[in-house]
Amino acid sequence: EDGNLCKNCSAKLSPWFSDRRSSTVEEIREQLAYREENRNAVAALHVTRSYGEDMKVLIDEDAGKFIVTRARNYTDANPDVIDFSQVTTVNLDEYVGLTGDHPQSYRYFMQENFFDHINIDPSRTFVPCGTAADPAAECAEYDARIKRFGGIDLQLLGIGLDGHIGFNEPGDCFITATHVADLHESTIRANSRFFESEAEVPKQAISMGMVSIMQARKILLIANGPAKKEVLLRAFNGPITPALPASILQLHPDLTVIFSEE
Repeated sequence: EDGNLCKNCSAKLSPWFSDRRSSTVEEIREQLAYREENRNAVAALHVTRSYGEDMKVLIDEDAGKFIVTRARNYTDANPDVIDFSQVTTVNLDEYVGLTGDHPQSYRYFMQENFFDHINIDPSRTFVPCGTAADPAAECAEYDARIKRFGGIDLQLLGIGLDGHIGFNEPGDCFITATHVADLHESTIRANSRFFESEAEVPKQAISMGMVSIMQARKILLIANGPAKKEVLLRAFNGPITPALPASILQLHPDLTVIFSEE
C-alpha cells in the first residue's frame, strides 16, 4: 500500500510490463490477476511445433496460440501466452491485378504463413484488394477503415534496396494517402525472384501512404544483409527526403530497427 512492490509480487509480473513505476496499486493488482490467469493458459498449452534454439517460439497449433521463451521449464517461467483473438490487422500493400488466392499475392502470403496458424478472426484481417473495380475508392476506404480502428498500434516494416517502405517508392514528394503506386524497375527486378519471370511481376501495387504509417503508435523495422545495411545507414544518417522514403522514419517518436548481418 506504500506504492512499492515486494520482491515476490515483482517477480510475478510480466517482463513486458514496463509501467510498474507509474502504475497505481489497482493497476498492479489487475496485472497480477492477469498473470495468474496466464499461468493457467501456459499449463493448458499443448505445444505442437517449436522454432529457435536459445530463444524459442512454442506453438499450440490447435488453439492458435504461442509463447516466446528462453526458459527450459516454461511452465515455471510463465511466459505470456500470445492470443490474437481480439487483434485487427491491416496490411501495408497488395499487387494490383492479383487475386487473394494467387500464390504471390500478399493476402495469400499472410494466410499461408500467419493467419492460418493463429486464432485470429478472419473478418478482422485486412489487405488491400488488388482486383478492386475502382482502385481509387479502394484506397480511400482503406484509409477510412484505419481511422475507424483508431489508427495503428504497431506498424511492422521492411525496407527496399532503394529505401521504399510499403510500396512508397522514391519520388519528388511523400505520398500521404493509400494510393496506387507505379513500381520502379529496381523493385520489379528485386521481386522477380518470387515469380516465374520478371515479366510476370505486377507493375503496380496499392500501398498504404505515409500518414497512416507515421501515425502508428510504434514502428518496428526489420532488415538483414549487407545491401540493406547500406540503405539503412543512408536512411537514418542522411537528410530526410522523398528520394529515400524510409528517411522520414527519423521523425517518428517510437521507432525500433532490428538488423542482422546475415
